[in-house]
Amino acid sequence: MTEHAIPASSVETTVPMPAVTAAFPATAPTATALPATAPPPQAEPERRIGRRAVTFDGACALIGSALGALGLTWLVYERILPTTGALGFWLSAFLVFLALYGGVTALVWGRRAVADRLAGAFMAAIGVFIVFVVVDQVAYAAYKGHSALGHLNFLTRDSLNATALTPLSQGGILNALVGSLEQMGIATAAAVPLGILAALFLVEVGGPMARPVRSLVEAMTSLPEIIAGLFIFALFILTFGLRQSGFAAALALTIMMIPFVARSSEVMLRLVPGTLREASYALGASQWRTIWSIVLPTARSGLTTAVVLGMARAIGETAPVLLTSGYTDYVNANPFSGWQTSLPLYIYETVREPADVQRVRAFGAALVLIALVLVLFTVARVLGGRTPGELSRRQRRRVARDRLAYTAERPAAHLPGLSATDLESTDLERETNESA
Repeated sequence: MTEHAIPASSVETTVPMPAVTAAFPATAPTATALPATAPPPQAEPERRIGRRAVTFDGACALIGSALGALGLTWLVYERILPTTGALGFWLSAFLVFLALYGGVTALVWGRRAVADRLAGAFMAAIGVFIVFVVVDQVAYAAYKGHSALGHLNFLTRDSLNATALTPLSQGGILNALVGSLEQMGIATAAAVPLGILAALFLVEVGGPMARPVRSLVEAMTSLPEIIAGLFIFALFILTFGLRQSGFAAALALTIMMIPFVARSSEVMLRLVPGTLREASYALGASQWRTIWSIVLPTARSGLTTAVVLGMARAIGETAPVLLTSGYTDYVNANPFSGWQTSLPLYIYETVREPADVQRVRAFGAALVLIALVLVLFTVARVLGGRTPGELSRRQRRRVARDRLAYTAERPAAHLPGLSATDLESTDLERETNESA
């Protein structure tokens, strides 16, 4: 049998390539390069809107609504309708402003923001109105009585020789100022312990008597001032024979202060965390020891605020002292004997006289009384600014000095890696940062 030679070229074409065919099968489609496409556009991040931030759009909407309300009200109220009066004009303008401001808010920010912005505008208007009334009263008293305060004798002499025929350079309000301070001191000394004890009873003791006591305190809070004066006049003066004096007026002021101090102190005592009481009980302390050492020191700033606010409320009362203290023109430093005049009573008696100079003296005394009340409210704001249990700056410095002295004696017992010099520098740096 004859063997035929196979050409080399046919051998090369018929020899399979398993590696290539395994990786790329014969039936696989040819890969084509896809054109590069741009990434999808990312959505713009949402912008956070500050509810209390003042924006240009918000200011324009507010100012535009106010100006539009004034113009529209003036046109309709003064020119078209037969109406007059400042009170009606401003009330109508405010209602129109709310309507315009609500419409602009709904068009720009949507309906969901209408209620929020209208409520904010309404509350801001009430705040502005209250501030305006207070400033107006203080400014009017200062305008009418500043000439009396320009004389030093107005604060250093009594009103014994001050009549409608004498100038402002004679006489003063020293008798009324002394009477107000003494009566307020006696009333505070009597009302503060009773009010705080009543609040402690309601918060810490409770029981079946808590509800009647709370109801009585709430009823006395809304008690008219004249009722307190009538009670002292009927019980102590007519029944027991006590004469009209500064002490009787102080008793009437005490009745006015007790419910206010008790109610405010109860609110402050309820702010003390219950975990502090539980920790004290867990250490074996009794209830009254817990109250004295934990509850009262923690609520000290709030209790001080309640006391000062009670004093500010009672110092300007006229009705309780009108029936109980009597009126004198000379200084009576003994509140237990004889009549004694206070600043509200002096103002009430002096402003009734027809002479202009007496009215100037009355407004000067009113300005002094306003200054005393503002001082008391400022003291209450300063003392009540700290949270319950927060240390003052002086107390923090004392704690830092005690800690520094303790760690300087035994530094290795607590922080073995630090020396006394390092501890001192660290404590001083921390104290400086806290003070700043």
